[in-house]
Amino acid sequence: MTWTPSAIIDSESLVGQGAPIPVVNPANEEVIAEIPEADEALVERAMTSARAAFERGDWRLMSVEERQRILRACADAIEAAAAEIAEIECSNTGIPLAQIRNGAAIRAAGNFRFFADYIGQMAGELYEQARDYLTLVRREPVGVAVLISPWNSPLALGSMKVASAIAFGNSCVLKPAEQAPLGLTRLVEVIQGAGLPPGVVNLVNGFGASVGERLVRHPHADRISFTGGTHTGRRIMAAAGENLKPSIMELGGKSANIIFDDADFDQALDGALLGIFSNNGQQCLAGSRILVQSGIADRFTEALVERARRICVGDPRAPDTEVGPLANRNHYRHVMGFVPDAADRGARILVGGERPKGFDRGFYFSPTVAEVDSNSHRLCQEEIFGPFASLMRFDTDEQAYRIANDSRFGLVGYAWSRDIDRILTAQDRIAAGTIWCNTPMMRDLHAPFGGIRESGVGAEGGRAAEAFYTHQKSVIIPRNRLNLRKLGA
Repeated sequence: MTWTPSAIIDSESLVGQGAPIPVVNPANEEVIAEIPEADEALVERAMTSARAAFERGDWRLMSVEERQRILRACADAIEAAAAEIAEIECSNTGIPLAQIRNGAAIRAAGNFRFFADYIGQMAGELYEQARDYLTLVRREPVGVAVLISPWNSPLALGSMKVASAIAFGNSCVLKPAEQAPLGLTRLVEVIQGAGLPPGVVNLVNGFGASVGERLVRHPHADRISFTGGTHTGRRIMAAAGENLKPSIMELGGKSANIIFDDADFDQALDGALLGIFSNNGQQCLAGSRILVQSGIADRFTEALVERARRICVGDPRAPDTEVGPLANRNHYRHVMGFVPDAADRGARILVGGERPKGFDRGFYFSPTVAEVDSNSHRLCQEEIFGPFASLMRFDTDEQAYRIANDSRFGLVGYAWSRDIDRILTAQDRIAAGTIWCNTPMMRDLHAPFGGIRESGVGAEGGRAAEAFYTHQKSVIIPRNRLNLRKLGA
């Protein structure tokens, strides 16, 4: 079994006294690690270490050039260990190894490089409206960030949180999801040797209800960033609000993927498949509601179903695997629970909806497309978070926008059309934090990424991270010696 520490504090790997957390390989259901949960003493030690590092100032007061050098060294260290980290991540999450190597591992290093570049371009403000004064506006780091990452894409999203928090001079304590802690824990071990002062990046492993709760409520926490389910996000945000701690919540999604009748058919088909089936379908930004205009609906549905049927489901280490297992047993049951039964007249399985043949072990679920009659059906309203698409037809553009916006979520949206006027209208009418037009998932880290409604509060990205992880300080300086009124003279 893999040895994984309960915590990494002051660059030291430590073992806690809590109950063991079993970590399961979803491809074969074998326990590959047992991690003693970080107990209360370790959580306290991690938060104290982060606060002490911030107050000491050896990172906070470091020159931007030196911080950039170390952030880039972190990226180099991740790249040097990318093959090892990808293997660990694959065993823990079931995401195909090729997708991790070519995606999440590269993205993790890129996150550190992006923020190294970003902080070199920051600028303050100067106001001179008052004739006798200079007013400077500076940004300073806020202190200690509590970062809670999800199980569906630990490397990419966890590294984004760490890089964005520390780039501006903060310290942090990271808690990986208890279901998928291995790759991210190894990444944090790797970057400790890149020149980070002790205590700048700490990690604790444990359950959200115990370790996560202690971190969120800890008096040293100055900022809280969480990516995960909406239910948990509500609890965290409520706890943060009680203590007036600003928070970012990147939560669930049930995003519409609108295929207009004048779309580039092949591009839209490829994009729809990538939008729902990549990362084993476990992504909050999935285009899980595919809306197809009536004029091309028959042709598009036939092509989509045939391609979904041919997707290679298998061992995530196999080079030809396109979809691996779901992440854990509870989630497998959750996804399987959405398969409509024969009595459900509002939805029909067109392909999938079952455990693929030939898999006696592992949490495998066939790529699935279900045609639904109404957007009010649970397949269109509830987040399944798996390789499971609902397919609906629409007649007019207005109908498409109405269906797309009939959701309690608002994370992303997709629109496919060759008509630029149609695209510009679509991006305006779809209610979501990000709209992808004629493309599947593309991320420019300069731009904010966050949702509206039950998809979250706040955003991550360059300027958004700067606003969240720093606070403004106004400094007023007179140009000349002042002639002040002499009270009591």
